[in-house]
Amino acid sequence: MLDSLSVPAFVKTPTFQIVAWNRAAVAVLGDYAAVPERDRNLLRRVFQPGSENKVHHVEDVRRACLASFRVDIARAGQSDEATALIDELMETSPDFRRLWDEGEIRSHGGFQKRLVRPDVGEIALESSVFHVEGSDGLSMLVLSPANEASARAVAQLVQRSVT
Repeated sequence: MLDSLSVPAFVKTPTFQIVAWNRAAVAVLGDYAAVPERDRNLLRRVFQPGSENKVHHVEDVRRACLASFRVDIARAGQSDEATALIDELMETSPDFRRLWDEGEIRSHGGFQKRLVRPDVGEIALESSVFHVEGSDGLSMLVLSPANEASARAVAQLVQRSVT
């Protein structure tokens, strides 16, 4: 199913570790295969030093990710992996500590992500999350273009990646 989607999508664990992705995700977001496995974690990426210079509306993105992470680990049950990730980010990120203390909880759905790609301009993507039945808490995050211009930009990037 993942490979049949023409929009960016990936499968993640409850601890936000990306374990699978499609061609559109590579074309629009980057090649996860080129990133060390440990660094394929969405929380680590969004709370790493310097991410505020790469991520548009970083405060909103951080809030949304952390609030959704809380939902995912509540559903899956607290694990050693989740505890270790929380401890790591509490140690390394003042913003994580601040937002963790706020305790916000909300699902992934409806979150909007904005990217700028030099060759196609701004891309607005809306998230939808689908839980993978029969798995250990895996979910598929699908990023659909929020408008016609973004749909054209995604299609252009995907087309370029196959030629």
